[in-house]
Amino acid sequence: MGLIAVGAGLAVLACAGAGIGIGIATSKAAEAVARQPEAKGDINKILLLGCALAESTAIYGFVIAILIIMFLK
Repeated sequence: MGLIAVGAGLAVLACAGAGIGIGIATSKAAEAVARQPEAKGDINKILLLGCALAESTAIYGFVIAILIIMFLK
């Protein structure tokens, strides 16, 4: 059971990485809008797409962790 918990914990680390990535992307987007306010729409579209992809990675990690816990008992 101990190694299963370690494996699930490693799978959940994807959530932390996604959170850090979304934070960095948001700060860079804010800087880009501050530099070029006329490109706000394009920057917003790219930011939302990137955040959605990063969040899907976090969800995949969470689902894998749940599957590890449920099926490897």
